[in-house]
Amino acid sequence: MIKVGVTGGIGSGKTTFCKKLEELGAFVLYADDFAKDLMISDIELISSIKKVFGKESYLEDGSLNKEHLALEAFEKNRVNELNAIVHPILWKRIEELSEQKEREGWEVFVKEAAILLQNGRPDNIDCVVLLLSDEKERINRAVNRDKSNISRIKDRINKQPDFNSKIEFADFVIENNDTIEELKNKAFEIFNLIKKEGNKN
Repeated sequence: MIKVGVTGGIGSGKTTFCKKLEELGAFVLYADDFAKDLMISDIELISSIKKVFGKESYLEDGSLNKEHLALEAFEKNRVNELNAIVHPILWKRIEELSEQKEREGWEVFVKEAAILLQNGRPDNIDCVVLLLSDEKERINRAVNRDKSNISRIKDRINKQPDFNSKIEFADFVIENNDTIEELKNKAFEIFNLIKKEGNKN
């Protein structure tokens, strides 16, 4: 099984790119969504969050008390503490899922994550795809998608790493400043190249 990492900043087109890979037959894991699910389903993670951020991190029905966590993590500058709890368990569970998908016979496993290259290139990834886009394009896409305002999106962009500095870790770099159709065509080309390379090995 070929393991592919897809990364890029907010509004760079990661989701559109990955949805096309899914259509072509890849299994795609969206790390943000997976992390949110784990935060309300993984006993080890729930226990750690309660220990560090208090039992009030969860409501009586077991759902996340987002207001409390946002206050603790973002307003009190404890985001790194939260990430230090979530990320190790997240990567561990992703690796377990990847092994399961390989047993099930999937040929391509895609991990979509903005934090993929946070500590350099991961050892357990065969191929990295990095999506870049002009900031103006990214802001427009994110504002339209999230129904958010420009200053909030700019703030989120500023908190993310400079993805141009991650080019050295990527096998494929996509400059996504064109149409959705062109991005999907690039996904098609890259998927075929990845499969071809995988078949050689």
